Amino acid sequence: MTQPPADAGVRRAVAPVICYPNDTLPRPDLALFAAAREGAHKVAEVVVPPREAACFHASAGQFFRITSVEGPQVGDLNLWNANDLSERFYSGKTRALHGTHVTTGEQLWSSFPHLRPMATIVQDTLDWYGIDEFGGSVHDVIGTRCDPYTGNLLGGVQYHHCCHSNLTRALADELGMPLAEAEGHVHDVLNVFMCTGFTRDTGQYFMKASPVRPGDYLEFFAEIDLLGALSACPGGDCSAEHTSDAAVCHPLLVELFQPKSGVLEDWQSPARNGYDGSHGR
Repeated sequence: MTQPPADAGVRRAVAPVICYPNDTLPRPDLALFAAAREGAHKVAEVVVPPREAACFHASAGQFFRITSVEGPQVGDLNLWNANDLSERFYSGKTRALHGTHVTTGEQLWSSFPHLRPMATIVQDTLDWYGIDEFGGSVHDVIGTRCDPYTGNLLGGVQYHHCCHSNLTRALADELGMPLAEAEGHVHDVLNVFMCTGFTRDTGQYFMKASPVRPGDYLEFFAEIDLLGALSACPGGDCSAEHTSDAAVCHPLLVELFQPKSGVLEDWQSPARNGYDGSHGR
């Protein structure tokens, strides 16, 4: 290791600066959404089998809820604009705007050049968890998804029920496209119910047993027309490992709710980002 300079302590003591202060972000109208949700009726549901993925559709103005139904289970969520797959969930920018983990009142943002809210979190039964003594928290936007390439790199295995492959198969089946084409649309996820953080000594991404229990849920308001895909991770509650059949896994439930007519008449789906796209030319 390089010998520390004489002023090493002074350099380390410099106070951090938030990269993207979010005080000017448009705030979702949670009171309006709560009123709309109160009278909403269920219109559809999708059960995601263990170690598999499934797709669902949520129209702008609908609510969708992801629920643990049989036992502790983590889910990996992808979202696309249902009318344009090039607009998809941007976990990195969501992380930069809101932090490493998201909860009620925070939003999932879409990719460039759109950069607009795709969904708003309106209810989170695990919001009590906060940040634990290890630096862990729930619903992360830092993990990319378990995948067969990293599994092969680290363990020399050919495992096909990891979340990346699950999402690829689900999207291919939903849209009737080849696996190779579908794979190009699969992207970094929201790790629903997953408890994660970074170690203080090495900065490594860690996971620990999720605090989720049957009946816990994370619910969203769809800001635009959405196509979603959810994978029930082969890691189960992610207390030990993933990318294998070792963990006990459970299904996840996705439910769709339609508000009463007229309750959202003053609400508008967010427009595409207002940057002019000239890039200085």
